Amino acid sequence: MGLLSFRGGIHPPHAKKSTEKKPVEHLVEPKVVVIPLHQHIGAPCEPVVNVGDHVKVGQKIGNATSFVSAPVHSSVSGVVKEIGPKLTLGGKTTCVVIESDGLNTISEEVKPKGDISTLDGKEILEIIKEAGIVGMGGAGFPTHVKLSPPPNKPIDYVILNGAECEPYLTADHRLMLENPESIIYGLKALMKVLGVTKGYVGIENNKMDAIEKMTKAAEKEAGIEVVALKTKYPQGAEKQLIYACTKRQVPSGGLPLEAGVVVSNVATASAVSEAIQTGMPLVQRICTVTGSGVKEPKNVMIKTGTMLSEIVEQCGGLTDDISKLIWGGPMMGISMSTLNIPATKTASGILCLNEADATIPEKSDCIKCGKCVDICPAFIQPMLLDAYALRSNYDQAEKLRVLDCIECGSCSFVCPAKRPLLHSIRVAKREVLARKKRV
Repeated sequence: MGLLSFRGGIHPPHAKKSTEKKPVEHLVEPKVVVIPLHQHIGAPCEPVVNVGDHVKVGQKIGNATSFVSAPVHSSVSGVVKEIGPKLTLGGKTTCVVIESDGLNTISEEVKPKGDISTLDGKEILEIIKEAGIVGMGGAGFPTHVKLSPPPNKPIDYVILNGAECEPYLTADHRLMLENPESIIYGLKALMKVLGVTKGYVGIENNKMDAIEKMTKAAEKEAGIEVVALKTKYPQGAEKQLIYACTKRQVPSGGLPLEAGVVVSNVATASAVSEAIQTGMPLVQRICTVTGSGVKEPKNVMIKTGTMLSEIVEQCGGLTDDISKLIWGGPMMGISMSTLNIPATKTASGILCLNEADATIPEKSDCIKCGKCVDICPAFIQPMLLDAYALRSNYDQAEKLRVLDCIECGSCSFVCPAKRPLLHSIRVAKREVLARKKRV
C-alpha cells in the first residue's frame, strides 16, 4: 500500500501515546447539562421548549431557522430549568439548561429510519438535517448543507478524514478501532445522497491498526477504498487530503466542491449511521482529554451540554502545575480561560498542559530563512503576510492570498525566530473578510 501525501507540511511530536491504546469510557451521567443553541457554523437555533417542560433524550429543543444551521436536541431526559445566555467557547450564547432525572428516557421520535438500500438520497439528506449533524472534525459546518452542492458542481468523490493529524488527539482513532462498521455505513449514505460511486477513507500510517480495521470493514464495498496517508501535519486539512487521495487541486479561494469532492470526518459519518439505523440525533461524541496537565488522560464519550470541568474531574482532575487549557489540539485548538463552559458537537479534545509544556518562547526578528514558505501547505508566504499584518497593510495581504491560509499553524511551529506568524495572519484574514462584508 503506497503512502499518499501533499507538498509541504511538518512533523510535530505525535504525543498520542497516553490515550491511543485506551478504549472509550462512558462518563457518569451529568446532573445538569447546559446545551447551547448555537453549536455550528451558521444561524443559531430558536428554542422550541419552555422552562418547566419535561424533555427526553433525542428530543428537539432548538429548531433551525435558516438553511445554514442545524437543529439541537436534548442529550438527557429531565426538566428544563432555564433558557438564556450562558458562557460558551465563543462568548455568551442562548442555552437550554436541563436538570437530568437520571433515567435517560428516549424520545418517541427516536426510531430507526430504514436502510440506505431502500431510502433514496433526499430521504437520507432529510434524516441528516433533522438529526442536527455537523462536521465533527472541529469546524461544525452543517452536513446537510455540505451535501447540497449547486447543480452545476458535480461531485465525483466523497473522502472521509481519518487522518487525525493533530497532536495529542485520539478520538477518531478509537472510533475507527471500536466501531468501523458505522463509519463505512455512514460513508455509503453520504455517497448515495451525492450520487457518487467512489469513496475514500484516508488514515495516516501511524494508525496501522485503524487502517487494518477499516480495510476489513470495507472489504465487501466495491466503491470504497481505505488509503494509507503519510504521517505529516496537516494531512487532515481538506485541500491537502483531497490532493493526497485524488491528485486534484482545489483552486485558490475555492471550496472542495470546485474539485468535485466532498470531505467529511469519520465521526460525522458514524453519526449519520446512528441517525439512520437508530434514529438518534447527534447528542454525544468521543472526546480526548489529555496532556501533561490532567492526571488521567482518557478517551471519553461525552454528552453535549456537559460542563468541561465535570469531564476533566472524571479524568482525575487537573495537576497542580496546570498552565494552559485548549479546546481541541495544540496546533489549531482554541485557548480557554476556564473549564466552566459546556461541551458541544465539535468538542474533539480537551488539552491540558503544565507550565513546562505551555511556556511560549521569546520571539525575535525574522531572519529571512524561508522555512515558513518551504513548508506552507497552502503555498503562501507567511513571513510577508506577518509583516503586512503588523503594519495594517491588509490590501497587500489580500494580494498575497492571505485568505488561502488554512490556519494550520505549521509556519509558527517551524519558525526558528519563534514568531507567532499564524496570529498575525488570522488578524489579517479577519480584517480582509470584514472589509468584503462591508462592500
